[in-house]
Amino acid sequence: MNALRVQSIRPALLLAGCFLLALVAAGCSTRSKSTFTFDWDLFIAELRPDSPGLAGVIYITIVVSVAAQALGVLLGIFAALGKMSRLWPLKAIASFYIWVFRGTPLVVQLVLLYYGFSVAHIFDWPDQYLLGYTVKGALWAAIVILGINEGAYMSEIVRAGIMAVDPGQTEAAKSLGMTYRQTMSRIVLPQAARVIIPPLGNEFNNMLKTTSLIFILGVIETYNHYAILQSQNFRPFEAYLACALWFLLMTTIWGFIQGIIERRFARGTTGSSAPDTLSWRDRLLGRTPVGAGAGGH
Repeated sequence: MNALRVQSIRPALLLAGCFLLALVAAGCSTRSKSTFTFDWDLFIAELRPDSPGLAGVIYITIVVSVAAQALGVLLGIFAALGKMSRLWPLKAIASFYIWVFRGTPLVVQLVLLYYGFSVAHIFDWPDQYLLGYTVKGALWAAIVILGINEGAYMSEIVRAGIMAVDPGQTEAAKSLGMTYRQTMSRIVLPQAARVIIPPLGNEFNNMLKTTSLIFILGVIETYNHYAILQSQNFRPFEAYLACALWFLLMTTIWGFIQGIIERRFARGTTGSSAPDTLSWRDRLLGRTPVGAGAGGH
């Protein structure tokens, strides 16, 4: 088991090493007339986990990602059920929500719902107090707006998962006297989860990277941390390279976790009924499983 794990990690280390060497070589090339020299001491200092403030901003990135994704999944389930409903008001509301938030840029949604709503006094995003901690308005606004945006994409993923479940399962539940709510919560959604999990994992991978956009709200997360650093030392190449490697590390770790979750949900299924799971190497290269659903960014 350990040997297989080492073999799976080697390609990642090799890829990261080649990426780093290529960027440094490009910056230090003698073909260019530039006098730029790569500052290894500064780069290593900014890359180290004990760098001042780094642990805090990475924590914020992860917390925002998890909270926004959880909200997105919840909204996605309600939107998918609404879009599949026979009641036209619910179907119209769900369709309008999906249309608006899939059809407009996330950065526009961030500035409109945060700055626009505040200026128009529609909603001022006040600070909140949770378990003895003060949650700044910009921080929880980022979570809510990212979650609302994600819900529009998750709705299509959830809908594809529900439609992949054999309709006979629903009919059998009705014949047993189950209500619509019981049928969905006990029969349909648990089976649809096997189809939903792979694209859901890809969406969370994307969410980790999308948090870099909330700097526009003044939230100091991983990207904004390095943006501030480079403005202080005027070494953008070293700072942004360190930033890229930290994001690469977070998404790589999530790739391992996603693989474990997919194998867990694939237990007890036959080859034809379970979604294809990918190796960590395939996931790193951006390949998607067959029948993984729709709705990605």
